[in-house]
Amino acid sequence: MARVFDVVEWPDTGGRDMVYRWPPTGSGDIRIGSQLVVRESQAAVFFRDGKALDTFGPGRHTLTTANIPLLIGLLGKLFSDKSPFTTEVYFVNLREFVDMKWGTPEPIALRDSELGMVRLGAFGTYSLQISDPQLFVNKIVGVRGIYQTGQIESYLRSIIVTRLTDLLGEINKSLFDLPRLYEEIGAGVRAKLADDFAALGIDLKAFFVNSINATEETVKAIDERAAMGAIGDMQKYLQFKAAQAMGTAAAAGGAGDLTSAGVGLGAGVGMGAAMASAISSAIQAGKQEAAAPGALTKAQVQATLDNLDMRLAAGEISEATYKELRAKWEKKLAELG
Repeated sequence: MARVFDVVEWPDTGGRDMVYRWPPTGSGDIRIGSQLVVRESQAAVFFRDGKALDTFGPGRHTLTTANIPLLIGLLGKLFSDKSPFTTEVYFVNLREFVDMKWGTPEPIALRDSELGMVRLGAFGTYSLQISDPQLFVNKIVGVRGIYQTGQIESYLRSIIVTRLTDLLGEINKSLFDLPRLYEEIGAGVRAKLADDFAALGIDLKAFFVNSINATEETVKAIDERAAMGAIGDMQKYLQFKAAQAMGTAAAAGGAGDLTSAGVGLGAGVGMGAAMASAISSAIQAGKQEAAAPGALTKAQVQATLDNLDMRLAAGEISEATYKELRAKWEKKLAELG
């Protein structure tokens, strides 16, 4: 037997829920003359058949056919003054929600004016207030089919990340410039979000960018770029990386596969393709000059020797390592005649 409710209310002891469905399990039966209790900072929206209907503000309301005209009109002939009617009531919290968190669930890939391509993560805070409870229930509950706070926050975060990505793509600034632009980026994203949130019945009160960070791959690319800047010449840098790869392969197995030495060197975002190309060229040249499969040529050993000075200057190897490697490769060169 269906339970008929005489009092409809939401005490809201936590204060962090945006909306509460009454009854929690779904539709409930209410009769004319039942009491609807709406507390301060709440609005109660009657909802049926996918539509938000009559809305009540704070106070104690005795339900009559006069104050729920949209719901009675929808029920039509199915309703009589003596019959309980079935509906859902959504209590909407009209308090301002502050210090809400947003963040990118996955890195955002963007063009960078200096690095070529970067992958970024970002996070921050925002605050909002539901300004139109009936529109909010229609759009969030009726259209999206969600009402739990976690689900709503996740949906709002997806909108935020979309607008943030749009803005970062439009301004096309380098990762190095972004930290000094947090305030401007926050203002720009807030402006983009204002209409999106207003269409949901939400007033976006504030929006802040706390951090925009590079992913591990991008940090590695920055380190590579810094090393290149220290050397000062792109061609020499690429030659240095190719020779370094060959030297690593030779040290690992003497007649090792030079192709495997190139793995990982192209990981730097933006510069990866150029590095891979340079390394590939060096590998092809090495293969053509090789006297026998897997053997190092005199030219390869000489190239490794020539680049030991660069590795020492770049701080990649110590003085002791430099002397040890130089002696080793000079001996190898002598053996090759």
